[in-house]
Amino acid sequence: MAVTGAGVSNILKIPELKRRLIFTFMLLAIYRVGAHIPTPGVNGDALAAFFARHQNTIFGIFDMFSGGALLRLSVFALGIMPYISASIILQLLTVVIPHLERLSKEGEQGRNKITQYTRYGTVVLSLIQGFGISIGLENMSGPGSVAIVLHPGWSFRLMTMITLTAGTAFIMWLGEQISERGIGNGISLIIFAGIVARLPQAIGNTFRMVSTGEMGIFGILILLVLMVGVVAFIIFMEQGQRRIPVQYAKRVVGRKMYGGQSTHLPLKINTAGVIPPIFASSLIMFPATLASFLKDVPAMQMVSAALKPGSIIYELLYVAFIFFFCFFYTAIVFNPADVADNMKKYGGYIPGIRPGKRTSDYIDKVLTRITLGGAVYVSAVCVLPSIMMTRFHVPFYFGGTALLIVVGVAIDTVSQIESHLITRNYEGFLTAASGKRKR
Repeated sequence: MAVTGAGVSNILKIPELKRRLIFTFMLLAIYRVGAHIPTPGVNGDALAAFFARHQNTIFGIFDMFSGGALLRLSVFALGIMPYISASIILQLLTVVIPHLERLSKEGEQGRNKITQYTRYGTVVLSLIQGFGISIGLENMSGPGSVAIVLHPGWSFRLMTMITLTAGTAFIMWLGEQISERGIGNGISLIIFAGIVARLPQAIGNTFRMVSTGEMGIFGILILLVLMVGVVAFIIFMEQGQRRIPVQYAKRVVGRKMYGGQSTHLPLKINTAGVIPPIFASSLIMFPATLASFLKDVPAMQMVSAALKPGSIIYELLYVAFIFFFCFFYTAIVFNPADVADNMKKYGGYIPGIRPGKRTSDYIDKVLTRITLGGAVYVSAVCVLPSIMMTRFHVPFYFGGTALLIVVGVAIDTVSQIESHLITRNYEGFLTAASGKRKR
C-alpha cells in the first residue's frame, strides 16, 4: 500500500472530516498537557530517581502506557489502564454471568449498559490503585533516603486517590469524545499518543550516540532497515485474514426474495490483538517488582535475576504466556457456536459443511490453526526486539508490544479516514501498489 498526495489533499476538501481531525488532535494535545501536571505533595526528583532504578519492573510497563505520566506522577499517572482492565474484566464476566451475557446480545442498548458498568468499574479500580500508589509512595525513598512524599498521612492518601481517579475519568471521557466526534478509537489513540510521545527523545539519544562515536552510521542504517522490516511484517500480519466462504440460501419474505449471495467469514490471524503481550509481561514483571521491595529476601532476588529481560528463562516464559493468552482471549471474544447459530438462523452455510454443530466445529478448527500462527507472530515481534535491546544494546525505543499498538492503531485510524473519503466519492487515502483506485 502507498499513500498518495491526492489522497492527503482530499482530506481537506471534506469539512466534516477536517473538523473531526482537528478535534482529535486538540483532545490528544490536552491529554499530553495533562501528563505533565504533577500530583501535589510529591518530590518529583526523588520519584524520577526511584523509577530510573525500576524500569525493568511492572512500573516500566505502566509508565509506557501512561506516556511517561507515571514517572512524573502527574494527574494522569494511572493512564487508561484501569479502563482497559475494567473492560477485560467485564468481557471475562460475560462468559460466567448470564445477565451480562444477555446484555451483550441485546444490541445497542445492551452494549450501552455494559459500557456504563465498565465506567463504574474504572472508577473503582482507579480508587483502589490510587490508594495503593499513595501507600507505596509513603514507603519509598529516593537516593540518599530522600522521602518521596513530603507530608505523608491520610490527607495525602485521599488527595492522591481523588486526583488520580479524576485524571483517569477525564482520560476516559476524552477517549469517548474522540471515538464519537473525532477519528479512530479514542482509547487506542490515547495509548498511541503516549507511546509516540517518547519517540523524539529516543531519536535524540540515537543522534547523541552517533555524535559521541558510540554508534556508527552503518549501525544506524542496519537499525533503520530492521525497523522498516519489522513494521512491514506487523502490517502484513495484522491485515492477514482467513476467509471462510459462506453461501446464503434464497428465501421469500412477503413478496420479496432475499439471500442467494455468496460471502465470506473473515477470521483475523491475530484475534487477541495486544492483550497477550500486555498480560504476559505484567505477570512476569510482578516478581521483579516484589523483589525490588523485598531486598532482604535472597530467594526473591534470585527469582528477580532469573526473570531479568533478555534472560533465557524470561524469554521462554514470555513466549509461553503469550501463547496461553492468545488462545484464552480468542476463546473469550470469539464464540464459534454463536457464529454457527447466527448463520443457520439466516440461512447461511459453509459449502460442504452441515449447518449447526459441524459448522461450529469446523470454524473452531480453523480458528485454532490460525491462532497458533498468530501466537507465533506475536511472540516473534515481542521477543526479537527485546533480545536486540538487551543482548545487542540497540539504542532505540523498539519494544514489540509498543510496536504492535502503534502500527495497529495507525492502520485502524487510516482505514477510518479512507472510508470517509470513499463514501464521499473522493480518491482514497491509500492506494494499491498496482495503481490508483477509480472514483
